[in-house]
Amino acid sequence: MPMSLQEALDHADELARRVEEREPDPSDFKDARSLAAMYQAVQARARADRDIVEAVTEARSVGLPWWLIGSYLGTSGEAARQRYSKLIAA
Repeated sequence: MPMSLQEALDHADELARRVEEREPDPSDFKDARSLAAMYQAVQARARADRDIVEAVTEARSVGLPWWLIGSYLGTSGEAARQRYSKLIAA
């Protein structure tokens, strides 16, 4: 049977009271070092991605072919062209 509006409000008030009165248990808090490491890794990857775009831009500006750029990126020239040509066209 569904709760009435008053029952739902009373239940919400009771839950709020219990949360407010509860002392936090230190064991509830997790070590956030792994999240910090993940954040730093994502930031490093973003910097590396920017560096790669800059390097590809420079390589193309001096006339290096896509097949050679792709080989340094560990992919085919066509895959490198498809991924980076639109990023360096500006």
